[in-house]
Amino acid sequence: MSADLKPLTFAVPKGRILDEALPLMERAGVVPDAEFHDKKSRALSFACENSDMRIIRVRAFDVATFVAHGAAQAGIVGSDVVEEFAYADLYAPVDLDIGHCRLSVAEPAGDLQADCNGTASHLRVASKYPNLTRKHFERMGVQAEVVKLNGAMELAPGLGLASRIVDLVSTGKTLKDNGLVETSIILPVSARLIVNRAALKTDERVGALVEAFRAAVQQLKAA
Repeated sequence: MSADLKPLTFAVPKGRILDEALPLMERAGVVPDAEFHDKKSRALSFACENSDMRIIRVRAFDVATFVAHGAAQAGIVGSDVVEEFAYADLYAPVDLDIGHCRLSVAEPAGDLQADCNGTASHLRVASKYPNLTRKHFERMGVQAEVVKLNGAMELAPGLGLASRIVDLVSTGKTLKDNGLVETSIILPVSARLIVNRAALKTDERVGALVEAFRAAVQQLKAA
């Protein structure tokens, strides 16, 4: 690496997507060092094997923020996060074909019959996706008051905090166990490789990283 080039920073999310992403990362040459896999480690930044690249592990929503503002040049995050923030400086060139789920609206099963005669003009909805939630209900002619929650969304209807929720759904078991029914899908979700637009234009290493991930996805599909 040229002496005037700084190491690239690659942001990854904590949780389920990361487990699925690690094989793809390895095929693309992004291999975190041993400390990354040490569950006792409190570190958030890690070296990469055979590379000067650094990996940072942060919350999924923060991956997009780090990359959009250039603190990290690339990363992996769900398309739900990409759509929620819609950062102008964020580019998502590769669908990694992992982390599949959907962003959906759900409500108590007992409320479905009451909705058969029409939709209210105003609803209170609990979600950590205020932008996508408002846009979805606006398209239906409904004004949505969004109560921002970061977790335990399923509790909101039963405790009177909101009549509906908008959250990620995979199997639907959590909804069912909490007496909720999925009523509509806002968008299908999968994990994406994201890059900072300015970095892609000015640093050829970022472009090479994009191509490496494209190749890795194709290899896994062919396997």
